Amino acid sequence: MTTTRLSIFPLAGALLFPRMHLPLHIFEPRYRAMISDAMARDRRIGMVQPRPNLPAGSGGRADRPALFDIGCIGKIAEFEASEDGRYNLILEGLSLFRIVRELDVATAFRQVEAELIAGPGTAEMLSLSRRSALESESRAFAEAQGYAVDWDAVARLDDESLVNGIAQIAPFDVAAKQALLEAGNIENRAELIIQLMQFFGRHDGENSVTLQ
Repeated sequence: MTTTRLSIFPLAGALLFPRMHLPLHIFEPRYRAMISDAMARDRRIGMVQPRPNLPAGSGGRADRPALFDIGCIGKIAEFEASEDGRYNLILEGLSLFRIVRELDVATAFRQVEAELIAGPGTAEMLSLSRRSALESESRAFAEAQGYAVDWDAVARLDDESLVNGIAQIAPFDVAAKQALLEAGNIENRAELIIQLMQFFGRHDGENSVTLQ
């Protein structure tokens, strides 16, 4: 088992996939410290979602919620520091990981020992029927939610960018987002997106879509 030490950024609703990008605005002092540390080392951090409605981990501290086991390593591809000490950056997804254990550290940010999850070395492709169904359902979902979408630009996306891009930006709840991250391949992920759009594509009053 290949493991690595990761500083982690727990953020609900934020997914990162290998070969995808995620913009972040960093303002909390502990995460500014994490980014400074990453920039001085290998520019890597681990994105992972906190588990909703579960007791806090790491000694029961309220600011350290229990985490899902699987996240994605991101490398800081673009970095900008503002005059007030905040950071704007773009993460490039490298590899999914599974948390083996959380480490007892003195840093304000959390660190884990993580096992890398091997993935395909090149971009995955959808069947033509799945691609067509996903585009059709996405159009219906966007129209129902009142979203303005450049469908010409969508049509030019490769399959992996389309599927994982939808998974990243769709307003599904934390559990649904995690299920998308953990789907075994993009065929399964695309099918799950279609199901979520069909059966759970409704506003819950807080501008998000819920998985019941």
